[in-house]
Amino acid sequence: MGGLVLKLAPKERVLVNGAVIENGDRRTRLSIMTPDANILRLRDAIHPEEATTPVRRVCYAAQLVLTGDSDPQESRLTLLRRIEELSQVFTDIDSRKSLAEATQALVDNQHYRCLKSLRALLPREDRLLAARPS
Repeated sequence: MGGLVLKLAPKERVLVNGAVIENGDRRTRLSIMTPDANILRLRDAIHPEEATTPVRRVCYAAQLVLTGDSDPQESRLTLLRRIEELSQVFTDIDSRKSLAEATQALVDNQHYRCLKSLRALLPREDRLLAARPS
């Protein structure tokens, strides 16, 4: 069995190709068989007012492509530039790996994979900002 498997909690919402789907009263498992489907768990979504840091802004921009609110081709160059800017700050091996995966996913038009790779940087960014002198 291939494809993406979503495990949804009761009443959890997910965006699939622009349609918001809400689960019922029980846990559910869905198999998404369409390889290019745009999927976003709404609990993982970054809201515009939360896009206040460099990584969150890039994640939000990638998310807009995933939700269909931004054209993938028009956004590609901007996203690539922003990922490159992040690579100037996140120089450790793990971050570089996440950024390389995000870049490759973007080149391959795999926007969910791009967002997932970028989201891996959020905990590191949070730690760096917390350690920043005031």
